[in-house]
Parts: sequence; C-alpha cells; structure tokens
Amino acid sequence: MTKGILIAGTHSGVGKTTVSMGIMAALKHRQLKVQPYKVGPDYIDPSHHTAICGRPSRNLDTYMMGAEEVRMTVARTSADADIAVVEGVMGLFDGIDSTEVASSAHVAKTLDLPVILVINVHGMSRSAAAILKGYSEFDPEVRVAGVVLNQVGSPRHAELIKNSLPGNIPIVGMIPRRKDIEVPSRHLGLYMAHEKDYNTAEMAAFIEENVDLDAILELAEPCSVPEYRETPETGTDLKVGIALDPAFCFYYRDMFDAFRNTGAEVVFFSPMEGELPDVDGIYLGGGYPELYAETLETSGTTRKLKGLSTDGLPIYAECGGLLYLCGTYEVDGRTYKLADVVPANTRMTDRLKALGYTEARPLDKNFCSHTIRGHEFHYSLTECDRDARFAYEMLRGKGIQDGFDGLMEHNTLAGYMHSHPATFPVEKFVEKCREYRRK
Repeated sequence: MTKGILIAGTHSGVGKTTVSMGIMAALKHRQLKVQPYKVGPDYIDPSHHTAICGRPSRNLDTYMMGAEEVRMTVARTSADADIAVVEGVMGLFDGIDSTEVASSAHVAKTLDLPVILVINVHGMSRSAAAILKGYSEFDPEVRVAGVVLNQVGSPRHAELIKNSLPGNIPIVGMIPRRKDIEVPSRHLGLYMAHEKDYNTAEMAAFIEENVDLDAILELAEPCSVPEYRETPETGTDLKVGIALDPAFCFYYRDMFDAFRNTGAEVVFFSPMEGELPDVDGIYLGGGYPELYAETLETSGTTRKLKGLSTDGLPIYAECGGLLYLCGTYEVDGRTYKLADVVPANTRMTDRLKALGYTEARPLDKNFCSHTIRGHEFHYSLTECDRDARFAYEMLRGKGIQDGFDGLMEHNTLAGYMHSHPATFPVEKFVEKCREYRRK
C-alpha cells in the first residue's frame, strides 16, 4: 500500500503551498512517482501539483465527498505511486462550521496519515514551542510527526527556536525566506500553473538544501485505504466537450473520470480559440472569463452556443461558465456581449459576493433526487429575467438569487455552484446527452 504524508499549516499564509510544492518537486527530482492531493475544494493548487509531479492532483474533501469516497479516491489514484503527498488547507484543524469536517486534520484521520506541520516563525522564537505543543496535543488522533520551520531569519534565529522545541517531534526543515519561490496571488487565489514559469529543478534543490527529505520519507506511512481493484474499461457511445483554456480552467479531475466511467468520450476544446467540436453535450467549468472577455465576445464558439442550446444540446456550466452563458458581461465599466444562452446579465464587482461550501436541493426530481454538495466563490453579480427558472434551492450558500441557483433554459443548466461527482448526477447528464444523440 502506498505510503503518504500530509503537509499542514498552523493557519493560511504560513507557506504550506510553497513547502508542499517544493517537497513534491524534490521527490520527483529523486525519480519517485509522487501522487499529489489537495485538501478542500481548491482548483488552483492542484494545477501546480500536476505540473510538478506529472500526475493529476486530486482533491480530498470530506464535506463534498464523504470520508469513504476520500479513501476510495486515494486507493484508485495512488496504487502505482511511490508516495502520496497531501497538501492541507487553511489551519490544520479548520473545518466547516467550527467542526473538523473538511479540515486537514479530518483527512489525516480518514487516511491515518502522519502530519508535517509548517510553522511560520517570522517574529518569534520560543513561542514556536507553545504553538507546536498546542497543535500536537489538541487532538490525540492527529499525529504531528514532524515540523518545518518556515521564514527562518538567520542561523542564530534557527538555533534559538531549535533549542526551545520539544525533542519528541523532529524538525525536518528550516527554510529561509525566498520571495522568488513563492507563487503570486490575485482575487480568486494563486495564479494557475500555466501562468507561472517556475523552475522545478531550482525548487527541488532549494528544498533538498533546507529540508531533510530522507526524514520525511521515513515518517511517511501507508495510507489507510481499501484495496484497489482495477475495473475493465467501458466502451464509449457519445462525446462530451469540455472547455479547457485560460478562461475555463477550474475542474476536478474526478469529474473527467466520472464522464468516462459512464460511457462518454471527453473532448477538450477552447472557446477562446473559437473551437466547438461535434459533441453530444458540453461542460463549461469555472475560471477567469473576466480576463478574456474581449476574446470571448468575438469568439466563434460564443456565437454558436445559443443555437445549440435552443436545439436541445445538453450544456452544464459552473460559475465562470454561467457568466459566459449570460447575455452581457460587464467588466471594469465595459459591457461585453456573450453567449446569451440563459436569461440573465452579469457584472464583475470589486467585492467578494460569495465564498463557502454549498448544499442544494434539486427542484426537479428527474434531474436529481438527492441533495448536491459543492462550493461557491465569486466576485460577480448576476441579475436574472423575471421568468428565469432555477434548478436548485440552496440549503447552504447564496446561489444566484434569493437562495436559488442553477438557471435552466432548454437542456442548459448554469449556476454559481461548483459541484463534485461524488454528489452531482453525472449519469443523468450523460443520459441527456444520449437522448440528444438519438434525435
């Protein structure tokens, strides 16, 4: 069974993403097969993991997926890896609604993995010992097996902290500050991997110099997951087009797998390039359409989507995909004409409009008979026509308007909620695609 570690932080901003990426790069540089994971619903960090490790990074979220699905995902995707490296989210114990659910600690307990705790020691010395004591003893079921001290100011600073820490938890890394190693951020988080030209060899060398990689490999333990048995590949009888370019880049790899497992061939295309393949359904994920609104306005893809939707082509769109399917899109005072598929107009704002986990009750039982869990994160405001029809009533989260989400028009569904295949009815969407194909 594949061994693994979970890299967590005391809180957001301590450098766990930089440390995680560096450790992944260093292990990969040693010719190990590294299977990366990210705790939580984030799309951006996994894009960097994937670029570094050469293997798709997977999200592990005990709220959206449930504990058993987290274990199954790791079993399925790490079977041929040498080591699994899980990057945590926020602070080690930060979960949903002040609980442990969806926290790094919950995932560590679910997989029975040892935790490497990253502490930003800038501006402190002996206080680091109090922090480590609190984190290591707060939950006896969470095993803090090693600590990485980040933002170390000098050898003298390192010595002061080292002499104050308890001897039962080894220091496996002392990392000086390096601005050029960090990944810059913007309104939706860090930059995506395709926007960052980082040197993985330099990153690996930096970690090898400042982190005891051998000690980390020694601390890694087998992931507590079911035995994975590979299932025979199923044939495909239809095609689902998935928009994939800088404007549409927020996807869970598990969603691609779910389409394939239900008999669909996945065909990637770029709305920015005006592409639109001959497919039986379309999936438009989130991303940064506001950065490329002018390109999308003049795209041939944009001009064709309304007709295809009217014809009944199944289209599913999330967040950025919703904005793209609106009639108009206002960005920085300029209004762009977009696909005009759903009865709404939208505009970017300078304030966060929604952030957090969601749960939605489908209003049409033929679409789905159980609640769907996901998350929302956007700075836009979408205003709907009076006759707009919604797919979901939000039990948790804001949605588009008055506690409802998922605009419906013909066989198109477009909402703010990002969903995961653990609860999203992929089979129902693919069956709609089959019906369309048989027309």
